[in-house]
Amino acid sequence: MIKKQFLIFLFRWFVSSVIMWICINAFGSIDAGYNNFWLYPAAGLVMSLVNAIVKPIATIFSLPLIILSMGLFTLILNILMIALVIWIVPHVHMSSIGVILSWLLISVINSLVNFLVPSYN
Repeated sequence: MIKKQFLIFLFRWFVSSVIMWICINAFGSIDAGYNNFWLYPAAGLVMSLVNAIVKPIATIFSLPLIILSMGLFTLILNILMIALVIWIVPHVHMSSIGVILSWLLISVINSLVNFLVPSYN
């Protein structure tokens, strides 16, 4: 059971790293002279941790806005989580439009992965 959960986590981390590689290279930029391979797995891990720890807390605190907007504020919350990941990962820069396009790409790919990969149970 734990081995299965760990393998699913590793697969999702790999997918997050590939998505971050695509998003950073398509919509963002890396500081000149700093193109390290470990940047993308670190960005994938940061994205996984932000989605696992920060996003639930932010969702609870923004619940009144989510209810008032009939759930549309969750879109803004997801975009803010991507912006937080870009801010945390060193040597990576992305514009606001890049963050929004990254959110769209990440949402589509994560939806496909969630459909294809079974849950932890």
